Amino acid sequence: MTEILIGRNSTASVSLDARYGNRHGMIAGATGTGKSVSLMVLAEGFSRLGVPCFLADVKGDLAGLALAANAPGDTLKARLATLKLDDWKPQANPVIFWDIYGKQGHPVRATVSEMGPTLLGRVLELNDTQEGVLEILFKLADEQGLLLLDLSDLRALLGYAADNAKDISAHYGLISTTSIAAIQRALLKLEQDGADQFFGEPALELSDLMRQDMSGRGVISVLAADQLIMKPRLYATFLLWLLSELFEQLPEVGDLEQPKMVFFFDEAHLLFDDAPPALLQRIEQVVRLIRSKGVGVYFCSQNPDDVPGNILGQLGNRIQHALRAFTPRDQKAVRAAAETFATNPGLNVADAITRLAVGEALASTLGNGGVPSPVQQVLVTAPCCRIGAITPAERDTVRQRSPVGGKYDTSVNRDSAQEMLARRASEKSAGGAGAAAPKSGWGDTVHDVLLGDGRRQGMIEAMAKSASRAIGSRLGQQIVRGVLGGIFGGKR
Repeated sequence: MTEILIGRNSTASVSLDARYGNRHGMIAGATGTGKSVSLMVLAEGFSRLGVPCFLADVKGDLAGLALAANAPGDTLKARLATLKLDDWKPQANPVIFWDIYGKQGHPVRATVSEMGPTLLGRVLELNDTQEGVLEILFKLADEQGLLLLDLSDLRALLGYAADNAKDISAHYGLISTTSIAAIQRALLKLEQDGADQFFGEPALELSDLMRQDMSGRGVISVLAADQLIMKPRLYATFLLWLLSELFEQLPEVGDLEQPKMVFFFDEAHLLFDDAPPALLQRIEQVVRLIRSKGVGVYFCSQNPDDVPGNILGQLGNRIQHALRAFTPRDQKAVRAAAETFATNPGLNVADAITRLAVGEALASTLGNGGVPSPVQQVLVTAPCCRIGAITPAERDTVRQRSPVGGKYDTSVNRDSAQEMLARRASEKSAGGAGAAAPKSGWGDTVHDVLLGDGRRQGMIEAMAKSASRAIGSRLGQQIVRGVLGGIFGGKR
């Protein structure tokens, strides 16, 4: 049986059984209580077992996974002695750095088509009507073979839809230029947030996140998110898109001896803040069903109630650091956290949560048969990697050794919707210009006077229209009189 040691106390230890690593988990606690260290312990443990991990580095301190810990000082030596970790030694982990902006890691990209109208509608903050228009445009693009790869393609499609709104409405459903304009404004705001660097090619391939190194250790993919976190909607949508891609592409495998991959969602509340019910339902569905794909999901946040109850109930492995009960909301969070643990008769959980020291935690994991073990107050074990940030030079060294740098560092701009629509417009313009070729000479002048030109009507056309109006007027009068006569008994 393979296990990951989480922590120990004087009488017991708590470990995570790899067989239940895909049953998801939660790491919670106030700022500065040790959540990041617990996350590193789990990621490092899964990596040793050969399980790839993906995590977002919001504060920059998780990058230390790539480097070995410094020589232990007196404090660390005392901690190792208390934990009885005689075989502990500094060790780096295989890490690949990623960054949507391409500055602190390899660029992460996805195409507009891969994102889809639902998630894209959320990141653009569209209402139901505007999202419906977006779905129509995606349908139009699919049927006309218009590749939506980057934001310039979507912008070109919106311009095309605005120019042809009547025809599109007749075939796909009503779209208004007002809704199109609202989407264009939201798209401009998204571009200002830097999302134009995220959409494009080469798109991220999931196989590059599910790697092992030459020694069989799982590669830890670290997404630099210190800048991305300033755009919370883009951050949350990207992570949800990645999880959805895993759900859709991976085959069903049932329960394995250990997960195929583990996801860590730091600042998990950003996934759920202001999320519409349909999206919450989608997240719950993915979390509930992705277990059978061999993927474990671990949420990290300050309060357990940052995660909706339906999802919190799916999280069997729990690490709870200290919570400070200064406000009524804090006190409610403490009670909620205490109630979600398997009871331990010898431990007052609600009281212990507020008294935990930095580096201590309440921990409960799934044991034999998937039954939660009684909660224990433990001292969290020490990771073998560096705890804390690394220097830019150290980051560059790790990045240069990456096996995927040559694949993603240079962007590609294929022939797509923008170019296709531009060619259509050019061909249409050229055709119109040929039909309206300039005329010259006295005969052409007579032609224009009698038949007209592109700007004004000719004499024959004017006379015909005048006669038509006169006939129509007389005929209309006769019809009206006939109708009125019929209504009033046919009397004249």
